[in-house]
Amino acid sequence: MARPLRRPGNLPAEASSFIGRRHALGELRTKLAAARLVTLVGPGGVGKTRLAIRGATELARAFPGGAHLVELADVRDPGLVPNAVLAALDLRDQAATGPRAVVLSYLKDKELLLLVDNCEHLLDAAGALVSDILRVAPGVRVIATSRQPLAVPGEHLLPVPPLELPRAAPDEPLELLRLNESVELFVERASAASGGFVLSDANRGAVIEVCRRLDGLPLAIELAAVRTRVLAVEQIRDRLADRFGLLTGTGRGTLPRHQTLRLAVEWSHDLLTPDERTLLRRMSVFAGRFTLDDVEAVCAAGDVSRRDALDLVASLVDKSLVAADVARGVACYRLHETMREFARLQLRDAGEEAAVEGRCESYFVARCQSGWEDPQYDLGAWLDWLDLEIDTIRSILRHCIDRGDGSLGLGLALSLRGFWATHATTEGVRWLDQLLELGVAHQDAQARGEYLRGFLHVLLVDPIAAMPSLERAVAADRAAGRDGALVASLSMASVAANMAGDPSTAGRLIDEAQGVSGLVEDKGAAQALLQARALAGFFAGDVEAATAASLEGIRLSREVGDLYTLKVWLLNLGTAALVAGDLGASASLLAEAIELAYRLDDRVQLAYLLEAAGCLKAGAGNEPVAAQLLGAGEAMRTGAGAHVMPFLAPLVERAAASARTALGGGRYQAARDAGARLDRDAAVRLALGGSMDVAAAPSARAAGGPLSPREQEVARLVADGLTNKEIGARLFISEYTVDTHVRSILNKLGFDSRARIAAWIASSRE
Repeated sequence: MARPLRRPGNLPAEASSFIGRRHALGELRTKLAAARLVTLVGPGGVGKTRLAIRGATELARAFPGGAHLVELADVRDPGLVPNAVLAALDLRDQAATGPRAVVLSYLKDKELLLLVDNCEHLLDAAGALVSDILRVAPGVRVIATSRQPLAVPGEHLLPVPPLELPRAAPDEPLELLRLNESVELFVERASAASGGFVLSDANRGAVIEVCRRLDGLPLAIELAAVRTRVLAVEQIRDRLADRFGLLTGTGRGTLPRHQTLRLAVEWSHDLLTPDERTLLRRMSVFAGRFTLDDVEAVCAAGDVSRRDALDLVASLVDKSLVAADVARGVACYRLHETMREFARLQLRDAGEEAAVEGRCESYFVARCQSGWEDPQYDLGAWLDWLDLEIDTIRSILRHCIDRGDGSLGLGLALSLRGFWATHATTEGVRWLDQLLELGVAHQDAQARGEYLRGFLHVLLVDPIAAMPSLERAVAADRAAGRDGALVASLSMASVAANMAGDPSTAGRLIDEAQGVSGLVEDKGAAQALLQARALAGFFAGDVEAATAASLEGIRLSREVGDLYTLKVWLLNLGTAALVAGDLGASASLLAEAIELAYRLDDRVQLAYLLEAAGCLKAGAGNEPVAAQLLGAGEAMRTGAGAHVMPFLAPLVERAAASARTALGGGRYQAARDAGARLDRDAAVRLALGGSMDVAAAPSARAAGGPLSPREQEVARLVADGLTNKEIGARLFISEYTVDTHVRSILNKLGFDSRARIAAWIASSRE
């Protein structure tokens, strides 16, 4: 399933109408006009992220490339900081150039704003990458948030203090009091939580004291405000006063801000039911986003039942202790970093850490293995699930390496081979390097690890790096008598040898693989041997041999339901038909391959296919579309750091020359540039000549236009006739927040009624 595309940038929709920080927003605009890096610094809980997103949202219009949020809170490995930037820019790690090089190459001529959030635990890695970006990309500006400066040359700091405190003045008019930042936030969140909270002369004193007691810390104020659902604001004031007074010795003492925040979190935690506390602390084992299925499998055990999990999660969301969102049409959740740290301590104190971590590891390992090994499994949905859960999976891999558990770690990495191949190739190599170095896994697993590492290097078009791993896999398989695995290892080694320009060795390896293949009935081994033969045919210019092997490969792939390999075979056969001049056969083969590559979000394969489609259009005399497709393919390919596929290179050059001659240099370049600006949906639609409704495909987003993913979800529910209250219940957000989204949708689309939203959604579904 393809990752949904957004308008330029990926900033989240505003979940709150709270403005606040007016002076700080003005200062941010001023500093960013004079400097290319502004770092918002301050302790946890002061609202740095909220301020940065608000500022970036306002400033995004000034940047042709929009504003992009790089979320580092869930990244624990410094080496994965470039991967987080790749994700924010909607690029892909599929080439030997590596994520860092892809980021720098992509940004060098862009004009956009990067918001790098939560850098404090990755200061060196984040600072080094930001420094490189500023050096090579003069059109990029960066807003960072951190508890400490990045210490990068040219960095301008913007300290973020707590919100402005209300004056303890009983005679201040309510109109003025409502303008106070702390009070404004409390009233908004209380109104959203309770549905009817209004600041009045009767409760003003309690509101002022709560805000002052909480020292203007946004997170603390929000945690207190949501309690107006069940407590009067006077009760909240009194309970806070009692708790804080225990530490200060008086009811009016002050505390350091970090202690104030900790006490506010503890206070909210203590008001939970025992089951809510249990579930909250167990959720801390998830490193990033998680779903209800994850909670039921990992956290619901013993005294917390699965059937109660949904209600408990919803209650924690209502209390602002868990954040809710929708990603790829699935409701998912996340803990605020402060809350995660607190919950983790609670898990440790409860003596449950080892047991819950064990359940988490077992669950994710099983899910990952089932996704790739079950031929009936929806591979697109599985890859989409991995994209959602990858932070927790990475944390499990890291724990395996840290404790020397090569067996579990390597088994998990092997089960992710489809993800590494299509979404994170150099990252997969990196994990395998570390896990194989441990050398403590079963010999069969070690051999499979060497094979996978070699295979990934082949995908990265790095045969020199691939050969040592594949040779070790061949030796281990031969020694152990694993004939099926040996055929696959020999075949992949043959591919690497051909890529390295050694056809003699490649032929010898194919011959040995052929001799062994007669001893086994392994369809996977047969496919590997066929792939080696097909590529050998391409390298030797023997189109008939490549065609014969590809036809048999397609038959086997369809037989076992292997969509990943089927996509490769269709590309092979479609390319062979293109080389042979059979445009009709090539068109149908490439069209099916494009749909599969789009569904699996395999950017490199899709880029190759778009370029092949450009060759088809040029051959059919449609030079304007050919130029656009060549531009779209090149942009997507360079966005993944890849080069032109060797067998396509001559065809692409010929198609480009033909289109340039027919259109003239200026028109050709304009068409090619227009193609490079197309998003994936539009490029696929162009390649298929309108034969595929991308918006209705199982892998595609709804036609969202300028709407964010959350706004798209709200718009669809509006079209289904749901009220704001019903939408809020469905998405686990407040009715007030839904109203904010609806108003934003109306504004962005220029509509004046919910009926027009419904009509717009209906037209996109046709």
